[in-house]
Amino acid sequence: MTLEWFDLRVEGDPHPRRFDSAASARTYLLRVERLSEAAADELLIAGEVHPPLSRRSLELRPLHSE
Repeated sequence: MTLEWFDLRVEGDPHPRRFDSAASARTYLLRVERLSEAAADELLIAGEVHPPLSRRSLELRPLHSE
């Protein structure tokens, strides 16, 4: 089984946070970033979310293995 990794970049933080699935990223977004369900879903679908849906701009990108 291959894991699909994701990097979350948060406005103002040069270090991405890495997640081993969309589900683990979503859990983090809801608990730590305190996003609403709608904002977390938007980030997972569109790959980015900005104020007023979130406090800071966030980008979520899948990592591609080479």
